[in-house]
Amino acid sequence: MLQLLVAALLAASAFGCGIPHYAPNARVVNGEDARPYSWPWQVSLQYLSGGAYYHTCGGSLIAPNWVMTAAHCISSGRQYQVVLGEHNRDVDEGAEQRIPVNSGDIFVHPRWISICAACGNDIALMKLSRDAELNDKVKLACLPPANQLLENEYPCYISGWGRLSTGGPLPATLQQALMPLVDHEHCSQRDWWGSTVKPTMVCAGGDIKSGCNGDSGGPLNCQAADGTWHVHGIASFVSSAGCNALKKPTVFTRVSAFNSWVEQTIANK
Repeated sequence: MLQLLVAALLAASAFGCGIPHYAPNARVVNGEDARPYSWPWQVSLQYLSGGAYYHTCGGSLIAPNWVMTAAHCISSGRQYQVVLGEHNRDVDEGAEQRIPVNSGDIFVHPRWISICAACGNDIALMKLSRDAELNDKVKLACLPPANQLLENEYPCYISGWGRLSTGGPLPATLQQALMPLVDHEHCSQRDWWGSTVKPTMVCAGGDIKSGCNGDSGGPLNCQAADGTWHVHGIASFVSSAGCNALKKPTVFTRVSAFNSWVEQTIANK
């Protein structure tokens, strides 16, 4: 099993994880349309209802046949597919890859508690029914080194098809926004998130810079010194006061706290 995992990780390196063929747009403060295919590991997670599939969450392609998303995006009994190479969800642009996910190939973290997002462990893995075809529009995400923490205000981007405002519509086109990190020392202050935020979480943005419903499960993309992009966060929850609440940054599952679980799950399945 370990040999298979090593082979998968080497394959990811060979395909150049975290290196978009189409460079992301310049930095922005609020959300804007993303440059097409500039976040090529971005996934639209969709569920089947009434004979059609509907977007529910984001996700990240971390191996040719594995997607990482949030545990709270998964509902038992639902049938899912992931769509790769997606940009405008209202238009068939020719790059899309729609891949079903078998119900037995969805693995939610064993310590996830569905009624307690603040308890943490909001992470899930989905094994695709077939490998994705990697190309200039579909690439693998890099994961950060285990236990890596980035400094306060480190520039990162959220991407997804989440609502444009609290209770607002879902956009057709993939959105992105610059969301500087808020370190645990700041985010856990009493008038911020307090004890709700755990060390296995990471905060980013706040005020006008926020994730919203539909962004859940999607990546928080942070560029490393060597130019590669790493998925440091999985969008988890926002304030009950709304998507753009002062001193209530978007809270993400901190991916670097779960490297071992990700590696073991892939190796065992």
